[in-house]
Amino acid sequence: MKVLCNIFVFFGILLFSSNIIASPLVEVDWLNEKIKSGDTKNNILLIDIRNSIGGGSFDTYLDGHIPSSIHSDYGKDGWRVNVDNTVGLVPSEEQFQVLAKSLGVNNDTHVIIIPAGVSSSDFGSAARSYWTFKVFGHDNVSVLNGGYMAWQQAYPSQIEKGDFVPRPEGNFIVSFVPELYIGSDEVAKIINTNSSVTLLDGRTEEQFYAEKKHGKARIAGRLPGSELLYQENAYNVASNKLKNDNELKKVYGDYLKGDVVSYCNTGHWAANNWFVISEVLGNKNVRLYDGSMVEWTQDPARSVDTSGRSNMDKLKAIIG
Repeated sequence: MKVLCNIFVFFGILLFSSNIIASPLVEVDWLNEKIKSGDTKNNILLIDIRNSIGGGSFDTYLDGHIPSSIHSDYGKDGWRVNVDNTVGLVPSEEQFQVLAKSLGVNNDTHVIIIPAGVSSSDFGSAARSYWTFKVFGHDNVSVLNGGYMAWQQAYPSQIEKGDFVPRPEGNFIVSFVPELYIGSDEVAKIINTNSSVTLLDGRTEEQFYAEKKHGKARIAGRLPGSELLYQENAYNVASNKLKNDNELKKVYGDYLKGDVVSYCNTGHWAANNWFVISEVLGNKNVRLYDGSMVEWTQDPARSVDTSGRSNMDKLKAIIG
């Protein structure tokens, strides 16, 4: 009898754990089964975050959305905040707790983030929202691979229109996870001490080599000693989904171990690199620098590498 009880306890723990440990990516077929079972009206919350980055808005949500999903605009509803001249920062603990609770998030809710599914930049909205949940202590979160576009292609007859009925206020309590976050002072220590931490830039070559800059950045350039890995390299542009695991391992092979800081202009593109390295490929020693180059360049005392392409870089560009 004692053995039998232990078996029940073991499987009970396993079942409970499966409810709180979510896969970083879920597919539309999985979601369809959850919708049919009624789970998405209970403990699974579908948050459609379509926004201007993917050509979306609340109006596009009203025109068509996944059944039982709610809408929260990534660009307008407080997922990122502006402080002085720095845009796109992580909200405060209090701000995010208010946002999450207003969406109906409970401590045990499985949150599914739904992007438009139209580009890697659009996927960045989902990756950054996912990271925001994680950095505030909510691990039970996933991204719908392919977003709304993948659902629309797979289940064109299962599209709802109109507004959603808000969920009751949730009971989510924030618990900040500092291991996922890094600010400018810590980045400065990495640079000034020639640390072995990899500073990984997710921007374009033009921005990395100081040929272009974000409109809010004071000057063009990059963090000294950083490496370039354009975030779109993780994305299958044809299917509007992340590349498969084997492809991602080839792209990110140099970053599967060791400490990494992922940055870009405002921590948006950087979220894609963070998501792939940390969540898909399993290197948990990755932090996201939400302020990135816009925040970094606000202080003229902080060093910025403004050097251009080397002759070898130019040759590689010509050869392809």
